[in-house]
Amino acid sequence: MQQLIDVINDFQKLDLETEEAIKKYFIIEKFKKNEFIVKQGKICNKVYFIKSGTVRRFCFENEIEITKWIYTDNQFVTSLSSFFEQKPSFENFQACEYTELYSLSYSDEQILLDYPLFSQFHIKQLRLYLSKINEFHHLFRVMTAQQKYEFLLSSFPQIIIKAKLKHIASLINVSQETLSRIRASIS
Repeated sequence: MQQLIDVINDFQKLDLETEEAIKKYFIIEKFKKNEFIVKQGKICNKVYFIKSGTVRRFCFENEIEITKWIYTDNQFVTSLSSFFEQKPSFENFQACEYTELYSLSYSDEQILLDYPLFSQFHIKQLRLYLSKINEFHHLFRVMTAQQKYEFLLSSFPQIIIKAKLKHIASLINVSQETLSRIRASIS
């Protein structure tokens, strides 16, 4: 639990009362490889923090599985629109390996938001997350496949280390053969 507290403290310094509340409401959950954490069509009732493991976010477009992102240790994971609006998710989240997560239910999040320091953390984290998503989508739109791979390699090396090649290829929107050529040209 300390790594979760440390990450939150990096955003917003907490007091002891808020730390204790976080320890009370976040619970550990364990998922086997390929087990679904969030399923398309179901309401996502939790936000997760990855203690260890890897989680892939994907959806289907024209019956083709498209990887949208791959999350690794110390990252928060949830289907944003499903969690915040409590409506069915249009995406799936699946453990890529044995994964341990700290989860916070929607109702318990509402309780934690009454703690001013947790609320401040929440706002800071959301602002940063939204800013990074906006920046990421802009950059990924204009990058070549090789630039996308190099971006992942430099900014998110754990994705390159932990994810399957087919998922990385899907993420950067190339075939596995093209990804192999990109990797060979960089080596």
